[in-house]
Amino acid sequence: MRLEAGCQLSFETNAAVPAIFMLRPCSNVDQQILSEDCSLQPSVTVHEYQDGYGNWCKRLMVPPGNFQLTTQVQAEVPDTVEVNVKANFVSIENLPDSALQFLLPSRYCQADLLGDLANQIVADYPMGYPQVEAIQNWLHANIKYQYGSSNSSTSALDTAESRVGVCRDFAHLSIALCRSLNIPARMVAGYLYQLKPMDLHAWFEAFVGDRWYTFDATQKELRGNRIAIAYGRDAADVALVTHFGSLTLTQMRVWVNESVPYENLSPVH
Repeated sequence: MRLEAGCQLSFETNAAVPAIFMLRPCSNVDQQILSEDCSLQPSVTVHEYQDGYGNWCKRLMVPPGNFQLTTQVQAEVPDTVEVNVKANFVSIENLPDSALQFLLPSRYCQADLLGDLANQIVADYPMGYPQVEAIQNWLHANIKYQYGSSNSSTSALDTAESRVGVCRDFAHLSIALCRSLNIPARMVAGYLYQLKPMDLHAWFEAFVGDRWYTFDATQKELRGNRIAIAYGRDAADVALVTHFGSLTLTQMRVWVNESVPYENLSPVH
């Protein structure tokens, strides 16, 4: 499916604030970026770079007063998510170097404290993809999705104890449980078509077999039509806005629509 997605962020500040925005998706094996645009009101100087995870970042100074950033993207994405119950567990010595960092505990994913729960969940499942799928299904059945039930400091361990959270909490707990089984897992932030209510979304990927597979414990049925914006160990790595000073978000609007194809569009990166 061809999707057109975007978000508009409005801010207020009393003084200039250094900030990093992470809102530009990249083409990869799961998505083809056909066009993208970003506008700033008022216009300011932007330095763009890729971080250690390959995410595109915009570094700038938010000026005093009102500031608005609007970003739009058109992408070709699969309607379904690839499922492979035969994807085996990969021993640590055989993992690609790039996956090793996603085995370790991180700020919001205390994998070293959740081994007992993980082993209980996957006790009756073959190693590899079936274990990750079991974790995904366990979360969907046992963790209640409730908007406003957590905050920016809520961790995987907190969610395991409270049994309630939002998409970011579902992703953090899933990631921590996978890592406790020595399965690399990473967080993804992006857009999901027909998400209700519409918002930016978070899910996770696990490395089994020979590639990363998509999982989403917040969804009753795993589906495609996703545009990934950023990848990282947890929410600290995929924050769409990081600011170093007082900056108030006054309004946020997100949209994801099916796009009418144009034959003259070709991948931009």
